[in-house]
Order: sequence, then structure tokens, then C-alpha cells
Amino acid sequence: MPIKQVSVFLENKSGRLHKALYTLKSYNIDIRALSIADTSEFGILRMIVSNPDKAKDALEKEQFAVSLAEVLAIEVEDQPGGLEAALDLINEENINVEYIYAFVEKKTQKALVVLRTENNDKSQEILTSNGFSLLNQDEAYTL
Repeated sequence: MPIKQVSVFLENKSGRLHKALYTLKSYNIDIRALSIADTSEFGILRMIVSNPDKAKDALEKEQFAVSLAEVLAIEVEDQPGGLEAALDLINEENINVEYIYAFVEKKTQKALVVLRTENNDKSQEILTSNGFSLLNQDEAYTL
């Protein structure tokens, strides 16, 4: 059950992040989870939002470089080792984790994380067959 993630290329200069977030607000798009990876020259803002297609269109209208990617949103035990248990299963299959970040809110008493691997389909199969729950698009976008 992959979900859509919005990725925005941001020049590392004053006001760019604010403009991206203001654009989303202007289009009534809610951010459910986010992560920023940066260097001295640029950053990549990755987000799970309430309407990824609308977010992509809105940001492109404001001259941002935007892409959509498929990621997994998984529930893990909210205790020491909860995330490690999921990653251990993926690691056993020699699947590389490209990045990971957390959701702002919880659906249950479990922690929610966004995960992208080099093989999301295989990762999803491994996780679900071992009892991990994955959020579908409706669940992820409306938390």
C-alpha cells in the first residue's frame, strides 16, 4: 500500500521554505509528516500531505521543482526496538533503506513512520507478512 510523498527541491536561501509552506496553506493543504535533508547549496523537503496531487500542482505554479514518490507508511511498536524490528526484516533481505521519518500524529498507540526503500514492493510484502500494518492513502492523508 504505497502512499504518495511530495518532494520539493529548495534552494538553500532565506524565504524558500516559508514560500513553499505558505503555498500549501494558501491551497488548504495540510502537512501530515515532513522531513528536510539539506546541504549548503540546497535542500529536499519531503512531505506527506492531505492532497499530494493538488500540492504538486500548487507548488509548480509557484516555480518549485516538485516530484511525487511512492513511500510506505508503517505502524511500529512505540517502544525501544519497535522500529528496529521492522528494519531488521528488511535488512535480512538485503534491501537498502533510502530514508525514513516520522508522522506527526498517531493512528493508534503505535508509532507511524514513512519509509522508502530500494524495493518498496518487496519491503511491503515482508512487513505485512510479519504482522506490520501499513497505512493506505486515505488513512495517511487524513490523520
